[in-house]
Amino acid sequence: MSRYLRLSGLEPFTLTPDIPFVNIGERTNVTGSARFRKMIVARDYAAALDVARDQVENGAQILDINMDEGLIDSQAAMVAFLNLLAAEPDIARVPVMIDSSKWEVIEAGLKCVQGKPVVNSISLKEGEEIFRHHAALCLAYGAAVVVMAFDEEGQADSFARKTSICARAYRILVEEIGFPPEDIIFDPNVFAVATGIEEHDNYGVDFIEAARWIRANLPHAHVSGGVSNLSFSFRGNEPVRAAMHAVFLYHAIRAGMDMGIVNAGQLVVYDQIDPELRQACEDVVLNRQPKSGGTATERMLEVAERFRGGAREEKTRDLAWRDWPVEKRLEHALVNGITEFIEADTEAARLLAERPLHVIEGPLMAGMNVVGDLFGAGKMFLPQVVKSARVMKQAVAVLLPYMDAEKAARGGEGRETAGKILMATVKGDVHDIGKNIVGVVLACNNYDIVDLGVMVPPQKILEVARAEKVDAIGLSGLITPSLDEMVHLAAEMEREGFDIPLLIGGATTSKVHTAVKIAPAYSRGQAVYVLDASRAVGVVGALLSPNQKVDYAAQIRADYAQIAARHARDEAAKVRLPLAAARANALRLDWSGYAVPAPQFLGPRVIDDWDLAEVARYIDWTPFFHAWELKGVYPRILDDAEKGEAARALFADAQAMLAQIIAERWFTPRAVVGFWPAQAVGDDIRLYTDESRTEDLATFFTLRQQTGKREGRPNVALADFVAPAGTVPDYLGGFVVTAGPEEAEIAARFEAANDHYSAILVKALADRFAEALAEALHQRVRRDYWGYAPEESFAPDQLVGEPYRGIRPAPGYPAQPDHTEKLTLFRLLGAEAATGVHLTDSMAMWPGSSVSGLYIGHPEAYYFGLARIEQDQAADYAARKGMALAEVQRWLAPVLGSAAPAAAAVAA
Repeated sequence: MSRYLRLSGLEPFTLTPDIPFVNIGERTNVTGSARFRKMIVARDYAAALDVARDQVENGAQILDINMDEGLIDSQAAMVAFLNLLAAEPDIARVPVMIDSSKWEVIEAGLKCVQGKPVVNSISLKEGEEIFRHHAALCLAYGAAVVVMAFDEEGQADSFARKTSICARAYRILVEEIGFPPEDIIFDPNVFAVATGIEEHDNYGVDFIEAARWIRANLPHAHVSGGVSNLSFSFRGNEPVRAAMHAVFLYHAIRAGMDMGIVNAGQLVVYDQIDPELRQACEDVVLNRQPKSGGTATERMLEVAERFRGGAREEKTRDLAWRDWPVEKRLEHALVNGITEFIEADTEAARLLAERPLHVIEGPLMAGMNVVGDLFGAGKMFLPQVVKSARVMKQAVAVLLPYMDAEKAARGGEGRETAGKILMATVKGDVHDIGKNIVGVVLACNNYDIVDLGVMVPPQKILEVARAEKVDAIGLSGLITPSLDEMVHLAAEMEREGFDIPLLIGGATTSKVHTAVKIAPAYSRGQAVYVLDASRAVGVVGALLSPNQKVDYAAQIRADYAQIAARHARDEAAKVRLPLAAARANALRLDWSGYAVPAPQFLGPRVIDDWDLAEVARYIDWTPFFHAWELKGVYPRILDDAEKGEAARALFADAQAMLAQIIAERWFTPRAVVGFWPAQAVGDDIRLYTDESRTEDLATFFTLRQQTGKREGRPNVALADFVAPAGTVPDYLGGFVVTAGPEEAEIAARFEAANDHYSAILVKALADRFAEALAEALHQRVRRDYWGYAPEESFAPDQLVGEPYRGIRPAPGYPAQPDHTEKLTLFRLLGAEAATGVHLTDSMAMWPGSSVSGLYIGHPEAYYFGLARIEQDQAADYAARKGMALAEVQRWLAPVLGSAAPAAAAVAA
């Protein structure tokens, strides 16, 4: 059975053979980042969290956090930072590497970090007794470990010393302590080369060969290293350092190095390094004699001077490749993610080809094959592959009209494809941007896509799948009820005898849910979680390949069986409180001096004085790029070394379409907002007909966290932020906004014209408009309609960080996962008549570019996640709502535990 390194933040991370290299984010390390160190010294933790967020959004799969600095209380800083990070779900989703040379700092971090972390590091430098003690504690805390090649005599600097120390440490860990070998990560020490000292010349080779030996002789162990150490001699010459790192990684990854502390944004494509510079780097890293004579270091110093400063930038702007044959131009554009000339080059290739199809099957597919080969060989990294797929989409968009015309002329004759994939957003769900992007990427790789759109009933999916004889089905969903629809469809496929692959994707889906819920319902075939569009081609290719599909499916089944078993063990071990104990630990705000002004009006009011240009000022562009799988924070993503070019091109297209949307008024934003006298009654928020608060109007039912908390941390419910009955008068607001129904019609027109890129673009912009409208309306509420913050003066671009007072939680989101609470909100607001937005059977809002939620005005209110709750709360909640327990369990299934709280939880 395969043994994989499994880590977790809020989300699990498994290092499978499908992941060639793990990027460990290096910028949250005070010893490696002067900027981060200044933030920590100044205790500017908000800015420091932004650094961590940037790392995650730019592709870091693990966060290395180090606070070792002379002017810092490193233990206090580590604890404070990890505690703050735990409250940021977008950061805390990735595993943490607790990095310190001081054991007390590591242990303090282990006591407060959530999930399964990595300890960096332990070693034999203080002898075997201390090593055993530290390793046993790491095992007890459930952490993986980085083991430095360091013993009583010092750091290992030769192949013999590196392998000897690692073998000794492995024997102690595995044979004596019982440490899982897959949780051991060896760091055989990356040292600087080309220093001018002859003894240093073989350091690169020693590391590479040590990595090869470790992977061959120490089963299941992993190899990591701090790559930037290699090029220390060339500080200040970033083009040369980037080239050295790319060359080193290319050889080290092939030898077995599978993770490292690197700055992925500064890596270059191995095959795109200037040949002269690459040769010099190869000679230095591999300690080879240069063909031109002299030593490798002397040659490297000579070549490096020619690439200092702006030399490399000038080379990237060299347009000599524009004189190449069109087939080579297309390949160059695909490999380098260059979109500037793709339409002209694709058209030139079409004019030279016998059929437009031949351009796809010829130079475009050849170029994508080069991309795939480079990625598989470790010469390209995932962000670069995503850019290549974007170029391919633009090229295919040029050819589609000609291919459709030719197909019609030939009486429907189609090309030989790699397979036929049916794609659909499940019943009740209206979101399809991610699905459409996956469809375009697969179509770019010669798959025939049958797209059924949104809100597709399971029987229609199966009928079309059978009629079209598809090779696989892909399901997408954004809201949590979609998870149940996917399980239901998997069961129906089982019942009706299907055995084709079932692909699962979407914002609420996960590998764990697929393994625990969906895959067991479909034993005849294989359900597979697909993280994003960049993974889809590889997954589908393996599942449909005659030579790979049996072994690949068996590998997935074994992996999912382990995930399911681990999930069951983790759930059984988690401490969750009985409902009574959770309520006893509720948040207790001081209401004695609290007063909030009455809103300007009570009940609902339609707001229709929206100017599209003004609303556009409130757009948060970062999620827009995420929708296109370009991770990063706006505006910095536009200057990103790897993704900047694709991001700038996409942003220019978005700005052009945005100007057209505003000028031609493509959207008709609509909003309704309401306010009601309110008081908390237990875990619920009761609304009243008027200020006398004697006649009940409605109740919003809230749920309480049941996770066992450290002392001083409450188990929160949204009702805790509203004044309890019998204290002071309080209010609750609610809203529904939409960009309008026009997006679907406009997108359909683009799709009819074979312009899927623009169809996706207009939907992404409609989503941004709806969110911007919610932000603009909330500001009006704070300043005017409710008026509890009349002096607020934040500019629209400052609102992204939510610096203002109050929150707008929404049913279906982490603090209240029950989507049926929208029914009460829509009824109170008369939302469907006022805005045209209606709820589907699964409580999704249609049009999809719509947002709804509540307004809570208390200055200490904050967003939180409910996490898992227990059956005792579900039963209590059902009784309060007057709903059948089975119906409540259906809506709360994603967060509902399967049994009563453990005895340990009661004791806690």
